[in-house]
Amino acid sequence: MTRASQALLVHLFTATGAVFAMLALLAAAQEDWSLMFLWLVVAFFVDGLDGPMARKYEVKTNFPRFDGVILDLIIDYLTYVFIPAFALFQSGLLPGWTGWVAIILITFASALYFADSRMKTEDNSFHGFPGCWNMLVLVLFAVQPNFWVILTLVGVLAVAMFLPLKFIHPVRTERWRPLSLPIALAWTFFAGWAAVVDFHPESWAIWGLVVTSIYLIFVGIVQQLVPQRKG
Repeated sequence: MTRASQALLVHLFTATGAVFAMLALLAAAQEDWSLMFLWLVVAFFVDGLDGPMARKYEVKTNFPRFDGVILDLIIDYLTYVFIPAFALFQSGLLPGWTGWVAIILITFASALYFADSRMKTEDNSFHGFPGCWNMLVLVLFAVQPNFWVILTLVGVLAVAMFLPLKFIHPVRTERWRPLSLPIALAWTFFAGWAAVVDFHPESWAIWGLVVTSIYLIFVGIVQQLVPQRKG
C-alpha cells in the first residue's frame, strides 16, 4: 500500500466521527441518552486514535487534499459541543431559562475557542478549557447534581476557555503521560460502562467517572504550579 493510500485511509477513519455524531444525534432526538453517549464514546475513541495515526502516516505530506485539522475540528465541534449541549438542554437537568443560558454559553464560547489560533501550548496541551463538554455532560447525567451546580460549572468552564490555564492532551502532552493516558482510557471505559447500565446511581462506573474527570481537569493546572525539573 502506498503512503498516499495509507494517509487517505487515516482521513477516512477520522471522517467516521461524523457518522457517529449523526447516530448520537438521532439517539438524542429520541431521548435515548445511554445510546447517545455510547456513540459519543465511540467518537471520542476515534478522536484519540486518529491524531497519532495522522502523524505516523504524515497525512499533510502524503495526502494534502484533505485538511485533517479542519476535518477534526468540524467533528469535534459536533461531538464535543453541539450534541452534548442539545442533550443537556433536552434532558430537563436545567429547567426553564437555565437551559437556554447553558446552551448559549456552551455553543458561543466553544465556537470562538475552536477558532483560537493560540489553542495549543508549547507542550501540546490546551490553552484554556478545551471545550470537552461531552465529558462534562456525561458526568452530569451520571451524578445529576442540583441545576445551580450545573449552571455554575458551565459558566466557570466557559470562562476558563479563555483564561491562561493549562489543560492536558492525554496523548500529546508528554509530561506525566504514563499516568495521564491510562487515566484517559479508564475514563473512556467508565463512560461506556455508565452508559450501558443507564447511569445507575449505585454503579462503580459513576465513581470512576468522577475520579478520572477530576484528574483530567486539574492535572494541567497542577503542572503549571509544579515546575518541571530540567535535565
